[in-house]
Amino acid sequence: MLVVRPAGPADFDSVMELAVLSGRGFTSLPTDEPTIRMRLGASAQSFAGAIAPVEAWYTLVLEDLATGRIEGVAGVKAAVGVKRPHFSFRVVTLAQSSPILGLRFDHSALVLVNECAGWTEVGSLFLRPERRAGGAGRLLAQSRYLLIASAPQNFAETVLAELRGWFDEAGECPFWETVGCKFFRLPFDQADLMSVSTDGQFILDLAPRHPIYVELLPDAARAVIGKVHREGEPARAMLEREGFRFQGLVDIFDAGPTVACPRDDIRTVRDSVRGRARLVDWVETPPALIGRDDLATFRAVRAPAVVEFDHIVISREAAAALRVEEGDVIRVKTP
Repeated sequence: MLVVRPAGPADFDSVMELAVLSGRGFTSLPTDEPTIRMRLGASAQSFAGAIAPVEAWYTLVLEDLATGRIEGVAGVKAAVGVKRPHFSFRVVTLAQSSPILGLRFDHSALVLVNECAGWTEVGSLFLRPERRAGGAGRLLAQSRYLLIASAPQNFAETVLAELRGWFDEAGECPFWETVGCKFFRLPFDQADLMSVSTDGQFILDLAPRHPIYVELLPDAARAVIGKVHREGEPARAMLEREGFRFQGLVDIFDAGPTVACPRDDIRTVRDSVRGRARLVDWVETPPALIGRDDLATFRAVRAPAVVEFDHIVISREAAAALRVEEGDVIRVKTP
């Protein structure tokens, strides 16, 4: 059985391996040892309630209980832009007209903004390629929303997700090569790493101050503004099923889209129900998303469940994976 559980320092080797597998442009999962160690330490503190809720950064891993292998990773950052700005480009329309000539034009432009300060972010979703079928990705993705539902007061009223932008078959990012590198004068990988391992001051120092007219960019760059990386399409589809929508914001490095949804409108948050666990040997229903309704001891699985008034009937196998006992409060999202 697969279980989603909190990650901590002991998971470093597995998470670093996943970071290497994730490839270029996966900003939220860098192949940088100090950054990964910091993030796993912060995760342990966050689940333990040892840091302020607004500064919490929860990392979840997907573990195969039969083998002990970590198959995937995901994260929830309680609030972005708290200690450092969270920059994006907003795609805006600038209208220009000449009454004398009887002409009017609408121009698209990119404007540097810091609009998402205080929003919760779900991200860092990555699975081993061989695990991307059979519902493992859906389990890992949805577990983030079940985590939020277990303590909504610890998270912002708006939740965002940033999707990786487009890279060509040679591993080059057309938007970076045309726009980003002209301002930052750094290789993409170096700038990408600095964006997550420093305080971001270099972005404030070097990012463009004035609108960038999209029509002045080469076709290759224009075509990828708001375009998702080929490996990110399944993640985008899952986000949209939960209610996330494009917000007109794109990443300043690779132009990947930002999607967002009100916290309480996220489908899994809205439709999940809580109740006390009733344990039986076998349950004959389609699998549901089941989790401990407690942030500090959070775990999640996909297994059959039946909601009966204020009780949720689950198998003893599922209960063992969740580490719950008869009468413990759990939360379930049925199909």
